[in-house]
Amino acid sequence: MNRILTLKKTVPLRSPSKLRFRTFYTSIANKMIIKPVPCLQDNYSYILLDENTKTAAVVDPVEPEKVLNSLEDYSEYKLTTILTTHHHWDHSGGNNKLLKKIPGLTVYGGSDQVQGVTDVIKDEDQLITLGELKIQPYLTRGHTMDHVSYYVQDISSNSNNNSSNSNNTSSSLSGAVFTGDCLFSSGCGRFFEGSPADVELALAKLKQLPERTNVYFGHEYTVSNCSFAVTVEPHNTLLQQKLAWARRVGCTTPTTILNESLTNPFLRLHEPSVREAVAMNGEDAFALTDLDVLGRLRQMKDNA
Repeated sequence: MNRILTLKKTVPLRSPSKLRFRTFYTSIANKMIIKPVPCLQDNYSYILLDENTKTAAVVDPVEPEKVLNSLEDYSEYKLTTILTTHHHWDHSGGNNKLLKKIPGLTVYGGSDQVQGVTDVIKDEDQLITLGELKIQPYLTRGHTMDHVSYYVQDISSNSNNNSSNSNNTSSSLSGAVFTGDCLFSSGCGRFFEGSPADVELALAKLKQLPERTNVYFGHEYTVSNCSFAVTVEPHNTLLQQKLAWARRVGCTTPTTILNESLTNPFLRLHEPSVREAVAMNGEDAFALTDLDVLGRLRQMKDNA
């Protein structure tokens, strides 16, 4: 199924009542195609294609056979690149196997722990290109200390030249970010290697992306995440709608930065309901720091 994402310029960005949830995108820009590939029990790998140059990359190809089977629909494309979000086996564990099938691929990752890595991302100035797609790595540490998220724009489109527009209007339509296990739909990853401060910084980097940026996450946890989130914000009607939608459709990738700002408690640390949910008896919820709220919220989710 190949459906082109079309967003009307007249849709108000900040109206929760008009925020639409969609089940499956394979193309988000004129010349950029993204195809999710479900893997293992609940993982997502992704295929990223540049139509201008017929070049391809794969993100976290944990089951190379499934990824290559999906690529057969795009036989005219040349696979050149692996983008790895972090070293955990269910994300980088297929790299070496894919390299055996297609030698010479460039493998990006955040540390030498990433299987088959050829180019270690050490800072955010290390821009990557895939044909006419520009890929900006963000060091989004916390889940692991080598976690990288990849923000992609089509530099062949004039509209992308304005992607930093503070109005977050249609200029950001072609943006996409692969967030691995840092940011999920209505959730975030466990703090296995980092601290709440690391995760707060990582999420802040993602939250500042244009609102219409599509977010392609690493696991299908949306029902579980929303089920927890509604206990934190029981009066968030948009969140309730999202939970019902997720139960109905199954495949919920991608979400958007706007969607997450309205439905993800880990991006809503300032909200009174979120603060009150983590405050202890007699404690002033508004005296808590954002780090306090984030750490307690993650602990609540871990114990849910």
